[in-house]
Amino acid sequence: MNAESVAIVGAGVSGLTCGVLLAERGYCATILADQTGAQTTSGAAAAIWYPYDAAPAHAVMTWALETYDVLAQLGEVSTSGVSMLELRTYAREGEIEVPDWAIKLGARRLTGREEPGLTNHFASGFALTVPLADTTIYLEYLTRRFQAADGAMREGVHFENLEEVPAEFGSIIHCAGLGARDLVGDKDLEPHRGQVAIIPKIDLTHALVCDDPPLMYAIPRANDCVLGGTNELSDNRAVDAGDTSRIVAECSRILQIKPPRLLAGRVGLRPFRKSGVRVASDRCRDGRVVIHNYGHGGSGFTLSWGCAQTVAQLLSHETRAAAAVEA
Repeated sequence: MNAESVAIVGAGVSGLTCGVLLAERGYCATILADQTGAQTTSGAAAAIWYPYDAAPAHAVMTWALETYDVLAQLGEVSTSGVSMLELRTYAREGEIEVPDWAIKLGARRLTGREEPGLTNHFASGFALTVPLADTTIYLEYLTRRFQAADGAMREGVHFENLEEVPAEFGSIIHCAGLGARDLVGDKDLEPHRGQVAIIPKIDLTHALVCDDPPLMYAIPRANDCVLGGTNELSDNRAVDAGDTSRIVAECSRILQIKPPRLLAGRVGLRPFRKSGVRVASDRCRDGRVVIHNYGHGGSGFTLSWGCAQTVAQLLSHETRAAAAVEA
């Protein structure tokens, strides 16, 4: 057991996942966050496993595949909110490229015979079974699991910089997402605004995504359905009525349904980092170890467990190195 006291800054999916992994490995872990649960960007995510809007490709796919394995296992846990679902990815023009990693996971090309109605709107597509995390359940599951491992949470906590993290914590895991622009002055971060529309549950047995303009996706969940979306450079967290109308209209057209009743609109700012996801060791000015874990873009859930495993490895290495110096 490792009794080192660790602060995790941020309570989105990255912070919660790191918290679970470290607490279950014996660290005295505390999550410090301004916002938690549904208030975070993670709470607005469709949260279907798929590498999106994140770089660099090699590192992203390593973390993504590690996360796939963990989430697939969690799909067997009835209380986790994770399930396995067929995702159909489309191109509006031309023959879609099926990535090598998707082929290895069993991807297959779609044919017009499978769904002639939908393929009237698209030129090609492929299908792949992937994990889906229902954020209305999964984030609470992670929180319960973290607390069951003696992890602590402090809500409503805001820092101007990481040096303000209380000195009682010997190490800091930095999972603040877009907040890293201010906390560590990272100018490479930019907000990719994503808006979704939540509608009542519809008769949809698979998820579908088309990243060609106009971006659209429909993700069925246990109690509702998420329609999307947008991906624009903007800090605006307000729900835009025009975006909602366009999202609902396009998804209704593709799904060939009447415009559904709107339950809610949500906006999240994807923390895209132009120089790539940052998972790396660092030091505060006061000498404390910092492990950064941010810049996941639209792949926060998709990379969560893989990045958390790297964070744990880096923290263990730094802890051993510090012990060797003291000895």
